[in-house]
Amino acid sequence: MVLRILASLILLLSILFMPFWLSLFLAFGMMLYFPVFWESIILFLISDLLYGTGEARFFGFTFISFFISILLLLTIEFMKKKLKFYPQYHQ
Repeated sequence: MVLRILASLILLLSILFMPFWLSLFLAFGMMLYFPVFWESIILFLISDLLYGTGEARFFGFTFISFFISILLLLTIEFMKKKLKFYPQYHQ
């Protein structure tokens, strides 16, 4: 539990102070390691609320990284169930 809280704090600090691509890779790794890492979705929502602007190529939609993190989490959790070599104690 302490490791999960520490990982959430690290992800929060990376979203606030580091480039977006680094935060995305950290969130991806944490989604792979922890069972269901809901914190990444919440933190990317906070990121979009702080730094998000409407993108013309996405029809003025602001919450792009939020929806990307939702899709990424759902895809990873689906793939975890399908992998035979993924440790069962993580689920």
